[in-house]
Amino acid sequence: MPHTRKVQLFKNGRNQAVRIPVEFELPGDMALMRREGDSLIIDPIRKTGLLALLATLEPIAEEFSDFDAGLLPAENRPE
Repeated sequence: MPHTRKVQLFKNGRNQAVRIPVEFELPGDMALMRREGDSLIIDPIRKTGLLALLATLEPIAEEFSDFDAGLLPAENRPE
């Protein structure tokens, strides 16, 4: 069974808030919150590096020969 702990809800301006105990601390500084019935689910937003992002992208299926056709060779390009 998951670890549970009783926490106190309080008001912060017009928002309801809860202090997250250290044993439930989430990584980072952003999270996504959703409601499932009477429960609130909070998922951390994990920062990913460029390689992780690139791994999620679909490969480009086009040929680049048409793209390169209009380019000057490197030795003929203006400075």
